[in-house]
Amino acid sequence: MARRLRPVRLDFLESAPLRLVFDTEVAASPRAVYRALADDVADSPSWFTAVSAARPTAGGAGREIRLRGGVVFQERVMVTDAGERYAYRVEETNAPGVRALMEEWLLAPAPHGTGTRVRWTMAAEGTAPFRLVLRLARSRVGRSFRDAMRNLDRRLASSPAP
Repeated sequence: MARRLRPVRLDFLESAPLRLVFDTEVAASPRAVYRALADDVADSPSWFTAVSAARPTAGGAGREIRLRGGVVFQERVMVTDAGERYAYRVEETNAPGVRALMEEWLLAPAPHGTGTRVRWTMAAEGTAPFRLVLRLARSRVGRSFRDAMRNLDRRLASSPAP
């Protein structure tokens, strides 16, 4: 059964009791990566294998994300800075133990001049068992992120630019 979570603000990304932060570089441009994250939400399962279904809601102001294994998130988009930043908080979920959850994607030109530096932050608050599970899953979540970014980069490289 879905539960409403605490409606946190953007400062939660820095103050959350548990933060998972992952970085990688991809060859695609920040604009292309942003478009895949924010504009092509329904295509997410094609490159982020942890996601089984995704759809924009509320005219793009929200998202519904279904993970493999049955977890569902109803999200509200908080920031849409094209090509730079995309952030959302979870409003409702069926995941046990979570009280607040927010994610942020920061995109910047890669330091060597081509491609994009991608930083994904997951900020969470929850019960002690939830925090323990998330800490134990940190390496798997990181691997899932890196795999998703590799998949996305391959997908974007094989797609014609708009």
